[in-house]
Amino acid sequence: MTKRSGTKLATFFAAGLIFFTVMAVAAAGADERRWEDIVAEARGQTVDWFMWGGSPAVNAYVNGYLADQLKTQYGITLRQGPVKDIAEVVSKLVIEKQAGKKEGGNVDLMWINGENFRTCKRNSLLYGPFADQLPNQRLVNWERPSVYNDFGEPVDGFESPWGSAQVVMIYDTARVAQPPRTVADLLNWIRNHPGRFAYPAPPDFTGSVFVRHIFYHVSGDAKRWQEAVDQAAFNQAASDTYRVLKELAPFLWRQGQTYPESPVRMNTLFADGEVDFSFSYHQAEASRNILDGLFPDTVRTYVFEEGTIANTHFVAIPFNASDTAGAMVVANFLLSPEAQLQKADPDVWGDFPAIEPARLPAEWQARFKQQARGVATLGDAELQSHQLPEPPSEILIQLEKGWEEHVLKGR
Repeated sequence: MTKRSGTKLATFFAAGLIFFTVMAVAAAGADERRWEDIVAEARGQTVDWFMWGGSPAVNAYVNGYLADQLKTQYGITLRQGPVKDIAEVVSKLVIEKQAGKKEGGNVDLMWINGENFRTCKRNSLLYGPFADQLPNQRLVNWERPSVYNDFGEPVDGFESPWGSAQVVMIYDTARVAQPPRTVADLLNWIRNHPGRFAYPAPPDFTGSVFVRHIFYHVSGDAKRWQEAVDQAAFNQAASDTYRVLKELAPFLWRQGQTYPESPVRMNTLFADGEVDFSFSYHQAEASRNILDGLFPDTVRTYVFEEGTIANTHFVAIPFNASDTAGAMVVANFLLSPEAQLQKADPDVWGDFPAIEPARLPAEWQARFKQQARGVATLGDAELQSHQLPEPPSEILIQLEKGWEEHVLKGR
């Protein structure tokens, strides 16, 4: 089915956004079409991809390289629907599900993971499972925990990966010669350098991941939180986390009376010299900001000795998408060697591959191996040997709510 493209983006936001949960897990139905038939059906379709639109590099990659290649190779028009938070899209899908709108939806593809995927999957808001039908899935290592589980939620074919990310700390060697190499050392550094550190206010994703690092630090082990959550143990660890962050607040930028509203604002504070650190859930962002002239070329990144949190990011198709064939072709192309290599170029985005280059022919393996890294981007060996898993999404949700109640409002 093809949509009429003129009104999709306008009508999407016409409805109000509300959220509620219906606890059920059911597929919209596995797609039984042959791949060549899917590709043929996709020709001429317009795929509306709703995604976080806060990165100029990501937007340029999507609207430039991807859009051009999909139009040339498959006759697909790719149209980005930038949003501040994909939860807006999830809320709209809940409304449509309850209203019985089973087809003709305004969203064909979503950049999604974490609690939003969990909500979609458990409320039957997704089309599929579809990932196993994509030919390029053979390039993905589905044995990796961060691939087959999305924040503790089994993917089960309802998402397709398209990139990987890991938290890195960002500092300027001209200002800080020896950065604190553990979370404990960072906390001590903050106390000894009042006003020189900030983190975005959760539920901003970057601010939230900082809270999760403190949670792992005070609870002593990331692995213990990968299984079913012991609520009593979580409550104690969460209470200790809020206590540490509340005690830390007076030593933060502006004495913790206000927090940066976004990673962009935090990066601006760092670039302007108001704080001495930034951090990112994108291991190549510092290099990207050096190329863009925001950061000086003395900026570098590092990971904590105990590790930093890493995950995989995915795309999914809503249950009532108008153009499922086009969405599947886009998801498959995102995993192609050429799209993954282009995305990893530090001059383009610098996002790390979701595929395993070792599964490619020798000439492609060589191209990935020879690709230049940004000056501030760590090597794969150092990153991969210092990775921590994300906790289940219910922990993330509780920590964000608890931070607001006990740290922000409790000051």
